[in-house]
Amino acid sequence: MKEKPRCKVIAEIEEKARLMRKLAVDMGLVAVKSGAGAHLGPGYSMIEITASLYFHVMKHDPRNPRWEDRDRFILSKGHGVLGYYPALALSGYFPVEQLLTFDTDESDLVGHPCMNLNYGIEASTGSLGHGLSISVGYALGARLDKKDFTVYCLLGDGECDEGSVWEAMMAANQYSLDNLVAIVDRNRLQSDGLSREIIQLDDLAEKWRSFGWLVREIDGHNVGEILDALHIKSRPVGRPYAIIAHTIKGKGVSFFEDDNAWHYGRLTEEQAQRAYEELGFLPDGKEKKPCYQ
Repeated sequence: MKEKPRCKVIAEIEEKARLMRKLAVDMGLVAVKSGAGAHLGPGYSMIEITASLYFHVMKHDPRNPRWEDRDRFILSKGHGVLGYYPALALSGYFPVEQLLTFDTDESDLVGHPCMNLNYGIEASTGSLGHGLSISVGYALGARLDKKDFTVYCLLGDGECDEGSVWEAMMAANQYSLDNLVAIVDRNRLQSDGLSREIIQLDDLAEKWRSFGWLVREIDGHNVGEILDALHIKSRPVGRPYAIIAHTIKGKGVSFFEDDNAWHYGRLTEEQAQRAYEELGFLPDGKEKKPCYQ
C-alpha cells in the first residue's frame, strides 16, 4: 500500500488532536455535573503525543484489543486521561459517546486509568512513579516471550521526582531494553507549582543520559518532530530510548495555557463555550464544518 504524504499524515494527526481537545472539554463539563473537576492542563499538554502514537505510530487493533503482538502504551501520569480516553475512543476501542460518562457512577472511564484490555487500557495508573516500572516489566516480558512489540510510557516531569522512576531507569539500562520508549511530558508545572521549585530536575535530559538512555529533546506540540523522534530509525539498539517533549500545560486554549489553576479545575458553561470557539467549534460544541475523517 502506498504511504500517505508526510504533510497529509501531519494534518490528519493535528485534526485528531483538535477534536481530542474538544472532547476533553465535553468530559470536563460532565465531571462538573457529577460534582468533580478535571485535569485539563495535564491532558492538553500531551495530546499531540497521544494522537501521534494512536493514529500513526503504534501497532494496535481496536477490533482485537488482546492481540499479543500489539504495542503497549502506559500512561504513567494517570491524571492525564483527558488526553488519553479521546484517543482510545476515536481509535475505535469504545464509542465516542461513552466519553460522556466520564467519572460518573458506574462508568468504566474514571479519573485515572483502570486496566481494561477491551478498552485498550494496559495498566491501572495514577499513583505517580509506577508506570515506568510497569513498562520495564512489559518490555522484559516481550523479550522472554520472544515478542516483537514496543512499550511506550508517557510520564510527567513532576512525576520524575519519584525515586521509583529512577530505579526503573536503571533497570531498563541494566537489561538493555531497546523495545522501551519513555516520553516525558516536560510542561514544567505540577500540582503544587513550578517543577523546578518543588525539586530541581534540570538538566533533565542529561540526567536520563547519565542512566544509560539515548535521549532526544523535541517540541512536544510539533507533530513532525514527534513523528521523527518516534520513527524506528531514531531508536537505539541495545539501550532504552527517552524523548523529552517540551510542552505547554493546557496547550490549545489560551486561558488554560501555563495556568496551573487548570491542573485540576471545574469548567463553567461560559468557559467551555470560549474553549470550543478557540478550538474552531460553535459555542455549543458542534463542529462549524465536517470533521476530517
